[in-house]
Amino acid sequence: MTRQRIVLLFGGQSGEHEVSLNSATSVLKAIDSEKYEVQTIGITKSGQWHWGVNPVDWQRDSSIQGIQVNLIHDPSNPHFIALDGSPLPHQGKFDFIFPVLHGPFGEDGTIQGLFEMANVPYAGSGVLGSALGMDKDRMKAVFSEAGLPQAPYLTILRETLHNNMEKALENIEESLGYPCFVKPANLGSSVGISKANNPEELVTALKLAAEYDRKIVVEKNIVGREIELSVLGNDEAQASVPGEILPSKDFYDYEAKYIDTGSRLVIPAELDPLVVSSLQEKAVQAFHAVEACGLSRVDFFVTKDNQIYINEINTMPGFTQISMYPKLWEASGIPYSDLITRLIELGFERFKDSRSRKISV
Repeated sequence: MTRQRIVLLFGGQSGEHEVSLNSATSVLKAIDSEKYEVQTIGITKSGQWHWGVNPVDWQRDSSIQGIQVNLIHDPSNPHFIALDGSPLPHQGKFDFIFPVLHGPFGEDGTIQGLFEMANVPYAGSGVLGSALGMDKDRMKAVFSEAGLPQAPYLTILRETLHNNMEKALENIEESLGYPCFVKPANLGSSVGISKANNPEELVTALKLAAEYDRKIVVEKNIVGREIELSVLGNDEAQASVPGEILPSKDFYDYEAKYIDTGSRLVIPAELDPLVVSSLQEKAVQAFHAVEACGLSRVDFFVTKDNQIYINEINTMPGFTQISMYPKLWEASGIPYSDLITRLIELGFERFKDSRSRKISV
């Protein structure tokens, strides 16, 4: 049987570069080598694409270079070329791109637009789903339109803070109160997120978030359990069993996720069966609301009286074997290697469907 040629794309220019290397390492180890022939391309923090680098090697030494390449986005003949003229396996041709990229320039719709222009199949959400999933402000607007319950929030522009910080503080205090969470609108992995308990902490949190984005989302604090579900599929998506995060810190920030090993994941979460059903229904509803495809992790808060509030959707969640997304599916009956195969199949399915729509028009 001829193996399909998969390009595993990792690294990237976001603050989640290292997280991407971890995810790619796990995918590379677990992908079905009898079905797929894998070529690796690492994107440096400055944006160069290097063919043939290994994510494990980059974790040890980020200065290692492969063959620098570009994607030729000719819809009739998409392929990679080496900038120095070096020969590439199969003349740089491939069947599918698996982008294990987190954060801006990876899961925000930008690189998905390149794939669409090149007319190539790829794993995960398209341009719209990726963009909505990355922008917390627009995501929340879509969730509101879909009728999904969420914490009250405000969106503030960096320019507003510069021009009138006092007015911004007044609006937040009157609308949301303390404690509240302050987040850059377009970052993942809890980068730049702070919990503010008083005006002094709020000013510090707003300034920190403004270092990362021109748009800042401030949310009312919800006292509840942190519950996450994985979603898999395209037009007919399904949700996994729920899992609970027991963070080692006050909230599940970047350090608690990737550095401090004290945080615990409880899978499946101990919840009333009716709450589980409601969470699964809302997770799929959120997935379709932003027009996600392939995979997403949807995060919720569940209060003591079983009120459910959606927090956010992540269209390219952490994908190591110990990350919540694959662990939830493992607990739901889909092993990690099979999950990778399913995501590739879903990517081909979406590509075929999108091509048929274009041809019919």
